[in-house]
Amino acid sequence: MESLEKRLDYKFNNVKYLKNALIHSSYANEVRGDTHSNERLEFLGDSVLSIIVAEHIFNKYPNMPEGELTKLRASLVCEKSLCVFSRELGIGDYLLLGNGEDKNGGRERDSILADAFEAVLAAIYIDGGFNAAKKHVLNTVLRDFEHHSDEDSFKDYKTVLQEIIQRNPEESVSYILIDESGPDHDKIFTVEVHLNSNVIGCGKGKSKKQAEQMAACQALKLMGESI
Repeated sequence: MESLEKRLDYKFNNVKYLKNALIHSSYANEVRGDTHSNERLEFLGDSVLSIIVAEHIFNKYPNMPEGELTKLRASLVCEKSLCVFSRELGIGDYLLLGNGEDKNGGRERDSILADAFEAVLAAIYIDGGFNAAKKHVLNTVLRDFEHHSDEDSFKDYKTVLQEIIQRNPEESVSYILIDESGPDHDKIFTVEVHLNSNVIGCGKGKSKKQAEQMAACQALKLMGESI
């Protein structure tokens, strides 16, 4: 558990909360007895994450309308985003899974990793309170926002590009990581965006997600779109 605590940058007062956050239902069903899955923690973590993200973007983007705030929050707390953060922290390495789930690749399953991220957040919240949970979210889910100063500096370029590409059903867009450099605590990622097999943009960022957004931004500019 100590190695995971280092990755989380949080030392538990009672490590039983962290241990519980790592128990998948498939393991709990096999072991039975007093072993409980992380589902209740996942439920709590979902709510804790939502309020922290909502508060942060509400304060950071004072002129953003409710509809846009809702879309932004949804993009940050969706399964696709959370499983990325879970992988970065290596949570899958510590999960307790049933034999069948483990053999079928459960440690890499997006839904399991996203749920575990929320469960671990709840464990931090119960053990250390709201501020500890908020620090964890700021260091993971919201870290890229510290590079933006106002609501106009954050745009979901990937969604805009996807909507344009979808006008032609035969076209498809993909993002390819081509380079990462720098020390573990300060990496720079380089991503290309491809339209079918053609490179239409390239971007850099302190996370893969940010690099993808910058690549999509460049593609939109090259396409002559107003952004």
